[in-house]
Amino acid sequence: MRFTVNGREVEWLGDPQRSLLSVLRDDLAITSPKNGCAPQAGCGCCTVALDGKAVMSCAVEMRRVDGKAVLTTEGLDPFERELFARVFAGHGGVQCGFCSPGVVMRTHELLRADPAPAQEAIFRALDLHLCRCTGWKKIVESVADAARLLRARALPPLGDGGAGGLGHSLHKQAARDLVLGNKPYVADLQRDGLLHGALRLAGVARARVCAIDPTPALAVPGVVAVLGAGDVPGHRFHGLLHPDWPIYLEVGDEVHYAGDALCAVVATSADAARRGAAAVAIDLDPLPAVTDIDAALVATAPIIHPGGNVLGRSGFTKGRGADALADCAHVVEGIWHTQRIEHAYLEPECALAEPTDDGVRVYSHGQGVYEDRRQIAAILGLPEPRVQVVLVQSGGAFGGKEDLTVQGHAALAAWRLRAPVRFELSRDESIVVHPKRHPMRIALAVGCSAHGTLHALRCDIVGDNGCYASVGAKVLERAAGHATGAYHIPHVDVRATAVATNQTPSGAMRGFGANQATFALECAIDELCAKGGFDRWQFRWDNALCEGRETATGQVLTGGVGVRACLEAVRDRFRAARFAGLACGIKNTGIGNGVADVGRALLRVVDGPRVEIHHGWTEMGQGVDTVAVQMLCETAAVDPACVDVIVDTAFDVPTGMTTASRGTSLVGHGVVDAARKLAADLATEPLAALRGRSYRGEWRCDWTTAPGAPGEARTHYSYSYAAQVAIVGDDGKVKEVIAAHDVGRIVNQHLFEGQVEGSVHMGLGQALSEDLPFVDGLPVSTRLRDLGILRPSETPLVSVIGVEVPDPHGPYGAKGVGEIGLVPTAPAVANALYQFDGVRRYRLPMARQRKKRERVALGLEAP
Repeated sequence: MRFTVNGREVEWLGDPQRSLLSVLRDDLAITSPKNGCAPQAGCGCCTVALDGKAVMSCAVEMRRVDGKAVLTTEGLDPFERELFARVFAGHGGVQCGFCSPGVVMRTHELLRADPAPAQEAIFRALDLHLCRCTGWKKIVESVADAARLLRARALPPLGDGGAGGLGHSLHKQAARDLVLGNKPYVADLQRDGLLHGALRLAGVARARVCAIDPTPALAVPGVVAVLGAGDVPGHRFHGLLHPDWPIYLEVGDEVHYAGDALCAVVATSADAARRGAAAVAIDLDPLPAVTDIDAALVATAPIIHPGGNVLGRSGFTKGRGADALADCAHVVEGIWHTQRIEHAYLEPECALAEPTDDGVRVYSHGQGVYEDRRQIAAILGLPEPRVQVVLVQSGGAFGGKEDLTVQGHAALAAWRLRAPVRFELSRDESIVVHPKRHPMRIALAVGCSAHGTLHALRCDIVGDNGCYASVGAKVLERAAGHATGAYHIPHVDVRATAVATNQTPSGAMRGFGANQATFALECAIDELCAKGGFDRWQFRWDNALCEGRETATGQVLTGGVGVRACLEAVRDRFRAARFAGLACGIKNTGIGNGVADVGRALLRVVDGPRVEIHHGWTEMGQGVDTVAVQMLCETAAVDPACVDVIVDTAFDVPTGMTTASRGTSLVGHGVVDAARKLAADLATEPLAALRGRSYRGEWRCDWTTAPGAPGEARTHYSYSYAAQVAIVGDDGKVKEVIAAHDVGRIVNQHLFEGQVEGSVHMGLGQALSEDLPFVDGLPVSTRLRDLGILRPSETPLVSVIGVEVPDPHGPYGAKGVGEIGLVPTAPAVANALYQFDGVRRYRLPMARQRKKRERVALGLEAP
């Protein structure tokens, strides 16, 4: 076949049914088109131009390419490349960046055909794409501005003109390269002699492993080795909190879910590895699966987890507990259900490992490189210093990349074979394997006085945790700790239980249990207001947390409490709307809870002169690297243009997992402490004279107590606060969400807005359409198109209001915004829909349009 790629003639010989995406990436080393779901054609990350038409290259067979012209971002006119890079960076239209090159190519073809597209045309063009980070608003703004500037043949300024300190919308770190697809993700990395690994998954919810025979796989051309449980030199089980998750099952083990790995096949190509994995002969003896939380709690139920089917219990009583409900003039009681949700980050799991002289080096996109190192070292039976983990740009995470997935497999293969090995999950495998948002059942009763003062709450939460611990028990603990939401309720009795089933584990996802609990509470509060005839805004303002009031766990808040400020920010819009729902939310920032947390940073002055920031937090689109730079610039007045950020365990800056906005606080404190030392030297010497010097910073939070600990104590380090209003139009559809968020100090306006817009988009999906139903322990579908993620044209307007009530413990008063953004969204929507039609919603999602095959699988319709 002959065709051109970016103006260069290519002669290619191969399978005409191969995808254009695989040829571009694997044969021609053009990596700007990203593989998010091949061959599903559901995400748009692989979009290129084929003879002037935007196509998803994962679904284009090479027989269609013969004689045609292919264009990727690498081949765009230099002016257009620079224009797109500046516009998307300047508007904040890029976060994790994995979708961006595909969006750019779609934009290129749209503007070639229509130089002045209306907003509706932009939405239609982008509807073929998914973005899990931005919420679309800033992408649409970027496309519209690109059209304007392209017509004028004018470039926007390179930056915001500021010095880079707090408050400036400093361009996101590496934004320009992310926009054009120049910054590599793990799947873009290459090594001489690179081998490829593929997993053989169990594929059933529960069974006994009777035999695993690698012989047929070893006969597949290109297969180098088959690795299994017997090849693990150290611990076969890993886990963030409890080592209960096997890297491989062995004969005699019990399959606990469809994503259990039986073995791995390593080959000279990814295709050969997958063919080899499929050829492994396995013998599984099926066993009845436990897929219901109530069935799992029956005394005669099969034991899924070694410690029993209860993976964790949380609970506490405050005041007189549930007995105080008898004192209330008005009581609302109900049961609310929330669904299982797929994170749907657009970059599937991938890791590359290579041997070193005495260990391995692993390239990871996980949410904690030091946690990755700890678990990999245990699997290999090596001391941690012999395992180096290098963070590579992560294409989204939202909590779903906390757990070890393929990093351990890649490291083991590299260690055993003494060769570089890369493992990459397909989208279908990813949906089966990695943890999800917990489905929860929340039985709640809440009561108030005749005058509208909240008095008592009883709450019992049960969550489907799947088969392994992950951090599921902690999610239920947080759900319990947030059961009273943004309000002071003196008498509380809360219980939460994480239950094991033979399904994909449930773990961390944005909101970490707070959004499920808030859905129930805020809907119940609206019912209380209806019963008592109370004004919905005033009731919330009167009962809101403020200084001196207590959270559910008895923590007395002493400063930086912004609930009322958020309510005041949305009051007028709420009162002016005909059909409006209101909800508040709080979210702890993941620091403390009885465990010491440390924020560390290392600054190195190197040739240039340049300043390197070394920390341990994961950049996954949220902007933690940019926060680190701006904290440095604010403290030491360093030019941001001469700053680099590096995350690599070789530099010994150990931290925990990147979760719950904790990165803002901990990297901020660590950088500020180190930057003050640098600033002291800069007061007497220029930066160039400091080459070779290093400055370490550290901040420790060791004064918190665990939930349920006796006595008055500070249970959490701090919270973020929010109030959101959902407005429904006369057609019953959500038209706008007004989101007021108190983050203490806005470090970067564009990043702040983008985080909230993306969070609300995810919250709207949780409210209306997203679901991952299982039948017999297996997902009904593993297609991105079936997850119910809102497309651009389905996304209502999101209006963000920044509220700054400084936190007394945060760096420069900052609190973080990563988790709080969607906590109030679902109940705000539910309460708005009630105002429209008078129907109370007790189950999420509220408006999912199920396809026929899903209705049939769930027993809702005959075949």
